[in-house]
Amino acid sequence: MLTERQRLILSAIVDDYIRSAEPVGSRSISKRGDVGFSPATIRNEMSDLEDMGYLEQPHTSAGRIPSHKGYRYYVDHLLRQTALSKKELEMIKNFFAEKIFEFEKVIQQVATILSQLTNYTSIVLGPEVFSTSLKVLQIVPLNENRAVAIIVTNTGRVEDKVVEIPEGVSLSEIEKVVNILNEKLKDVPLYQLKSKMYNEIADELKKYVDSYEELIQMIEATIASDEEDRIYLSGTSNMLIQPEFKDVEKVKGILDMLEETPTLIKIFANTPAGIQVRIGSENNIEAISDCSLITATYSIDDHMLGTIGILGPTRMEYGKVISVLDHLSKNLALIMGRWYR
Repeated sequence: MLTERQRLILSAIVDDYIRSAEPVGSRSISKRGDVGFSPATIRNEMSDLEDMGYLEQPHTSAGRIPSHKGYRYYVDHLLRQTALSKKELEMIKNFFAEKIFEFEKVIQQVATILSQLTNYTSIVLGPEVFSTSLKVLQIVPLNENRAVAIIVTNTGRVEDKVVEIPEGVSLSEIEKVVNILNEKLKDVPLYQLKSKMYNEIADELKKYVDSYEELIQMIEATIASDEEDRIYLSGTSNMLIQPEFKDVEKVKGILDMLEETPTLIKIFANTPAGIQVRIGSENNIEAISDCSLITATYSIDDHMLGTIGILGPTRMEYGKVISVLDHLSKNLALIMGRWYR
C-alpha cells in the first residue's frame, strides 16, 4: 500500500511524463499547485517509489519516469477519466449520424476516427472474427483434377472456392480426410482451424493418406478464413511521431507485427468484456513490450460482436483514450444493434 502522499506524487509524475515525455524532477512537481510538498520531501518519496519499483531513473538524470508497475498502479488506482471536449464529442456524434449502409465502411471509419482523436494506432475487429466457427466442410469433385470446397459456419455463412486436387490423391482418400476434419473441427472458431489441424489432427491424417503433404496444402487453402477482411487498422504512422520510438528497429518490429493478422487475433483473443488496459509485457508479444494496448468490446444483448483497440507507448493518455473507446464502443453497439435487428 502506498501512502496518500506517495499516491499523489506518483500521479503527478505520471501526468507530467505523459505530457512532456521528459524525466520528471522533484522541483517541477513541487511547483504544482495540487502537490504542496517541498522538493526535499518529494525527492525522498521519489527515491522510495523507485525502490518499490514504481519509478525508474533513466541514465544519470535527476528526473524519474514511471515503470510498467507504476503505470499499472496509476491505471488501477489513480486514473481519472478525461472528459472529451465539445469538438471531440461533436465529431463522434456527426460520424454516427451519417447514413452509412456498408458494414465494412462503418468499421473502417471507426478505426479512422479512433486514430484521429487519440493520435495513436487503432485496431478494430469486426463481428464474428472470434465467434464464427465451422459447422461442416464439404469437398465436391468436379473432375479428377478440381473440386469445390464448401465451408458452412455456425452463423449460416457459406463460403466456397475451387481447389486443385493433388496428383495421385483418390476421391476415397479425400472423403476420409473430410470426415476426420468434420469430426475433429466442428464448432472450432475459423481463426483456429489451421493451428488445430496441424497441431492436433495432422498425425491422424497421415494414417489415411499417402500423399499427405499435398493434400494438407489443399485443405489449408480450403479452410483459410478471410479474417484479414475483418481487421481494420488506422494511424500506424502515428508510431513514428512518438519520442519513445525514435529507434527505427523498434518501430519496424511494431509495424511488422501490425501486418501479421494471426498475431493480432492472438492478442485480441479471449479479451474480457468491457474496457481492458494491458501495459508493456502484459501484452505477451515482444514487439509491443514497450507499448500499452487499451481495448473495448462492443456487444448486443450481452453477445460480444467485436473489439476496438488503441495501441501506443506506455506513456499514453490513458484517461482520454479510455473515454474515446467508451464513447465509440457504446455508439458502435447501438448502430450494430439496429442493423442486426
